[in-house]
Amino acid sequence: MRQEIISQKANGRQESPEAAGEEGRRRRVAIVGAGLVGSLAAINFARMGNLVDLYEYREDIRQAVVVQGRSINLALSQRGRKALAAVGLEEKVLATAIPMRGRMLHDIRGNTSVVLYDPCTKQCLYSVGRRQLNEVLLDACDKLPNVRCHFEHKLTSANLREGSMEFRNVSKEVVAASADLIVGCDGAFSSVRQQLVRLPGFNYSQEYIETGYLELCIPSKSGDFQMPANYLHIWPRNSFMMIALPNQDKSFTVTLSMPFEVFAKIRTQNDLLDFFKLNFRDALPLIGEQQLLKDFFKTRPQHLVSIKCRPYHYADKALILGDAAHAMVPYYGQGMNAGMEDVTLLTGILGKQLPLDEALAQFTESRWQDAFAICDLAMYNYVEMRDLTKRWSFRIRKWLDTLLFRYFPGWIPLYNSVSFSSMPYAQCIANRKWQDQLLKRVTGATLLAAILAGGVVFAQRFI
Repeated sequence: MRQEIISQKANGRQESPEAAGEEGRRRRVAIVGAGLVGSLAAINFARMGNLVDLYEYREDIRQAVVVQGRSINLALSQRGRKALAAVGLEEKVLATAIPMRGRMLHDIRGNTSVVLYDPCTKQCLYSVGRRQLNEVLLDACDKLPNVRCHFEHKLTSANLREGSMEFRNVSKEVVAASADLIVGCDGAFSSVRQQLVRLPGFNYSQEYIETGYLELCIPSKSGDFQMPANYLHIWPRNSFMMIALPNQDKSFTVTLSMPFEVFAKIRTQNDLLDFFKLNFRDALPLIGEQQLLKDFFKTRPQHLVSIKCRPYHYADKALILGDAAHAMVPYYGQGMNAGMEDVTLLTGILGKQLPLDEALAQFTESRWQDAFAICDLAMYNYVEMRDLTKRWSFRIRKWLDTLLFRYFPGWIPLYNSVSFSSMPYAQCIANRKWQDQLLKRVTGATLLAAILAGGVVFAQRFI
């Protein structure tokens, strides 16, 4: 059976006569993907007066018993907060979020040390649940009369030039739809992006890393956290690591990241317990042996991919945002924040009232370099988290960055610029480069001065 979406009811509601009467003067926008970026984009497009249809191939997350897909916790930082504040949702989200003031590092012996994110201005990240945040955004969509949500609608084909789409719903029926603008917010394996790839002039690359991840859990005990709650916990182990983020129910979501070849060596229950006793001895009793065995062997390690592409649009007909445009490995905690910032930047450009094709082209041109930059930074931060955080050189640089940041306002450490500002990502990297060059020159000059001074003292005493 084929249905026309314009005549379809959504969520049991009929579009208001006023909205229907204005349809000829308002742009119809179809957003594919009702995740965090898609639902945020729907809110923004609707607030600009567009008629928005939001499609999601899964069931409504608010009614789902088990949410399929990735459940890596989210670290909300300045860019995401700014996007939420723009639609009046920041305070609601932060009310239940858990602040994380820094990294708590667990060494091989079980000793811990703390590296604060921002000792100077006390800024922090916030641990938020993916599901909870998505529910807040979808609830906000429901309050807008010009947003219609269509769950269990899987995009099966699209003609971007004509603005036509076909979906298959839960009843296996084919649902035809059309829109003036199709916006793909459907993740790293985006169906909308697959259509863009077929068009001339579209550049696309993807890179799978040799590291997989597997999710575990540290449950609450007697109704409380088993570790200090206000930190991102890291167990750095050179070529692999484990991290843990706090949850509202007093548990920790634990992510074990290792090369696939290391995962492959763990074949039996004894292999796993021996591995944890050797590498994560303090975490093992917190997780519990039986829970660890259950969680580890119930699924396979998941792959991680980094995707770069451009342009992000096609004429005035199609656009991709978030992971569909720039999927990244999760080790800088910027995937969600970067996707939300996409929406912030796009909304600002659309507010200039440019012709739509010019506005979308301006968005691509202003965004792709920063998107490439954060994908690269996410790759780098994995190395930092699993290895460099254990080194004294990292601690010294962190101390020096903090000292200079405290007394010289122009000196912004890399992590601060990425997580606690809206500085373009590419500029964050350029900022770090001149800081590195300056410190090398100062260090070189200091060593030279020390050598010369030592030479003078030696000459005076012995020559």
